[in-house]
Amino acid sequence: MRNVTLRSESEMALQDRWVHFRIADVFEPTPQQLLFELHGEDLLQGVVVGTSDSGQANGTFAIVHVEGVDRLLVVPLARLQGVV
Repeated sequence: MRNVTLRSESEMALQDRWVHFRIADVFEPTPQQLLFELHGEDLLQGVVVGTSDSGQANGTFAIVHVEGVDRLLVVPLARLQGVV
């Protein structure tokens, strides 16, 4: 953890205190980088709602609905780790 110079008395009162904040409000690293670092290896579960080859020669993709995620996810079939 890097040392940060605090200037005001209120900033000094924060030193070594636990705080809460939204991932979307993180300035550095980007929220995307932070999420990848924290959860990049998490295993998700969803339902295949379609497939597509996207015109690419290197494989077919599964179009997956994951509960709690607003957008459909596109995952290479070769990267699926299990089918239930």
